[in-house]
Amino acid sequence: MATPPATAPALLWFRRDLRLADNPALHAAVRSGRPLVCVYVRDRESGHRYSPGSASDWWLHHSLTSLSADLRKRGGQPIALIEGDPEVAIPELAQKLGAAEVFWNQTGWPCQNARDSRIADTLKDDGIKPRGFRGVTLVHPPELLNGSGKPYKVFSAFWRAALKELAPKDALPAPDSLPDGPDCDGATLEDWGLLPSKPNWAKEFAERWTPGEAAARKQLDAFLKDDLADYPTHRDRPDLDETSRLSPHLAWGEISPRTVWHRVKLQAEGSGQFKAADKYLAEIGWRDFAYYLAWHFEDLRTINFNRDFDHFPWRDHAEGLQAWKEGRTGVPMVDAAMRQLWVTGWMHNRTRMIAASYLIKHIGCDWREGMRWFEDTLVDADPMVNAASWQWVAGSGADAAPYFRIFNPASQGEKFDPDGKYVRQWVEELRDVPTRHIHAPWEASEGELVRAGVTLGKTYPKPVVDLKTGRERALEAYQEMKEAAA
Repeated sequence: MATPPATAPALLWFRRDLRLADNPALHAAVRSGRPLVCVYVRDRESGHRYSPGSASDWWLHHSLTSLSADLRKRGGQPIALIEGDPEVAIPELAQKLGAAEVFWNQTGWPCQNARDSRIADTLKDDGIKPRGFRGVTLVHPPELLNGSGKPYKVFSAFWRAALKELAPKDALPAPDSLPDGPDCDGATLEDWGLLPSKPNWAKEFAERWTPGEAAARKQLDAFLKDDLADYPTHRDRPDLDETSRLSPHLAWGEISPRTVWHRVKLQAEGSGQFKAADKYLAEIGWRDFAYYLAWHFEDLRTINFNRDFDHFPWRDHAEGLQAWKEGRTGVPMVDAAMRQLWVTGWMHNRTRMIAASYLIKHIGCDWREGMRWFEDTLVDADPMVNAASWQWVAGSGADAAPYFRIFNPASQGEKFDPDGKYVRQWVEELRDVPTRHIHAPWEASEGELVRAGVTLGKTYPKPVVDLKTGRERALEAYQEMKEAAA
């Protein structure tokens, strides 16, 4: 095979790694010294994209805009946009450009790992060198096994083992300059129509989010400065809103987990906030665990990790599912969460668990129904993390003991939104309800509701499923499943 000339370009395939710093594939491509062409492939038809949905499309539009600007600032060409199956598009583009090498970072999604191998084989057959790199997680899943050589199934054991082994290398710096490559024809972001227009349901997203690498680093700086110290006690309080808000930046790879790890460790060393840092890094560990499970086990997006749940008697409750989506279940903490999601494309982690538990265990819907809705409405939709988290709440997932745990959304509200601030922010109909009843307005007297301007069933819904009835039905369903699986 003839050696390609030094002028033959390198093709860099961006995916969920929309950043310049700590990007192993970009770093290697620049070190090759070849002219550089960067591409993003929008894959909608082959099933590998997992269709993260409309809210994520909004984020993607702005993240690609930011990335192209960053590339131009360093002397590179803006990112080329192509729509199609990467298994066809990447080899075709590499051939068209006369590329000598193609660089990419692995996504960690199992079906894409297999597809990447096929793309690499095609490139080799075409005389082009494929260069794949890791960087989506802190732990490389096949390298961490228990004493029996088997993968871990419980997060706590996984994370203890990971912490003994973890010594992440320093994050790679962003290149100061990029080698200019040939022009590459492609689509424009306007061609893709990622932004909603009629109606523009994302109009408030921009007031709360700034996609892009620079914004991700700024958000991390703010969290470390203002909120890390209180993270262990405030992380479950949606009324305080003091989480890192890094989830969409991590989901789109605008910042790497390695960068977050080192910055948090550095902050802890300088401030003595070691317990807070460990608590936060365990959340990064949960993200790693989701990818770890996806690597070692069957598709968590379609198959119950605990196969006993194949026998679970899910309910077909279209009315309840729709009420849940619209934030009108009649349960304030659930409705606040779902309305926050619709307006902002995000919701607090504690209320994600509360809302998911109510859908699964009180309404009785299959966890996959909720997962699909989250992936259409979340700006941070990560297919691996979303699936692992929904299965955990359902009880069908890893580390989900006791699997029959049923959150009471009213008592959860009293505990984590004690003054009702979160509910009042998102469920304005209840803003004048006394705090002692804000999480269970059906327990208020008629006079109290009248004074608050609330008529249950008219100005605010009655619960679509009574909490006691829903709990009893869920426990019966778990028992039915247990007997069927025996």
